[in-house]
Amino acid sequence: MPDLFRFDELTWPEVAALPRETPLLLPLGSMPLGSAPDPSPALRAGLETLPALLKATQPIGILPSIPFGWTGSGLEVREQIFAALVHNLVGNLLEDGFTSVHVLTPPDLDLGAGIPAIVLPRPVPRAICLANRTGTTPLEPGLPHQAAGPLALPADFEKVVILPIGHTEQHGYHAPLSTDTLIIEAIGRGTAQAVPEQAVCLPVFPYGVSTHRRSFPGTFNVGGRAFEDFWLAVVDTLVGGGFKRFYLMSGHGGNLSFLVNVVKYAGEKYTQIFCATAFLYLSGPQGVAALEARRQSALGGMGHACELETSLILRLRPELIHLERAVDETNFITTPNYYMDWIEGGALTANPPWEDDTRTGAYGVGSLGTAEKGKYWLEAAIAEKVEHVAEIHEQYRRRRERRQQRN
Repeated sequence: MPDLFRFDELTWPEVAALPRETPLLLPLGSMPLGSAPDPSPALRAGLETLPALLKATQPIGILPSIPFGWTGSGLEVREQIFAALVHNLVGNLLEDGFTSVHVLTPPDLDLGAGIPAIVLPRPVPRAICLANRTGTTPLEPGLPHQAAGPLALPADFEKVVILPIGHTEQHGYHAPLSTDTLIIEAIGRGTAQAVPEQAVCLPVFPYGVSTHRRSFPGTFNVGGRAFEDFWLAVVDTLVGGGFKRFYLMSGHGGNLSFLVNVVKYAGEKYTQIFCATAFLYLSGPQGVAALEARRQSALGGMGHACELETSLILRLRPELIHLERAVDETNFITTPNYYMDWIEGGALTANPPWEDDTRTGAYGVGSLGTAEKGKYWLEAAIAEKVEHVAEIHEQYRRRRERRQQRN
């Protein structure tokens, strides 16, 4: 096997230090890395050809895999919508100065001009097999450590489809680029496992919107328009498959305003569904109470790469946290109606340059993170999302009943 490393397990200073000729690969579908099972002989043979194809003598960086969206993935959107998303991701890396960026694609997929692709000599594994209306083809969540097998349809059309959406972006000197993705994957999967009769969780999507992308290496930005188009198209496909209840569950604050638009567009387009999103996690009354019960930092100590996110990653992937590198930053320019904490406060909404308020990319007190607090807050976040799932079901049921009564 060639020498591969996971790009999203680095911190942003480590990305900044990478030679710009480092080969970077964006896979469509899963890649066998770390603790993943050994690849098939055909896939292994394909991977062995990568150094020669890339003319690489150094380790090859593997970007977070895109789990669905392309033709043949099982959860497809229109090719031009998917190609726009991929084009923006590749463009981010080229803009950062990387000179060898390729997309690993299945055969017969045309992403258009300007997207360099490598076709491995095997089909990319499907992340999802989307159910059709007859229920003859099951929907498989596709998470590698999810024990449940194919869902029994058509009863599963009555479940809430959880779509966890993370991001790949800087998290200070001490936390990995994958922070948002790891956290919302754990919350989404934990929610579905807590109430398997009520919800199913699709694979986490690891890319979102960061308008401060250029401030810190390793930060991606799908672009607001491309992000909205993609997620509305995903809802289109799922509605076409017979699903009617959706929870767009975000682990990244920059996704929020765009997901609100997706929810609004979807609700206008499909009056028979109930599609919802929420502000991150631990943002409702019980969630806020859970934060206050264990937090040690003052107001401003929980924002980004902070006491909360650091604690959650210490619980989930402690080997990825370098606590000795953490720099606490609480010098956000604060006024009565605009300040930074986990539940952003004040009447004003703005988007000033991050460099105004942080040198390292952190907002808050990451040095106070502990795995014990992470365990407590993760359980509280899952409990909060379980309540949201129940409420989505109730909203869908009561609104359907009211419409039926009117008719």
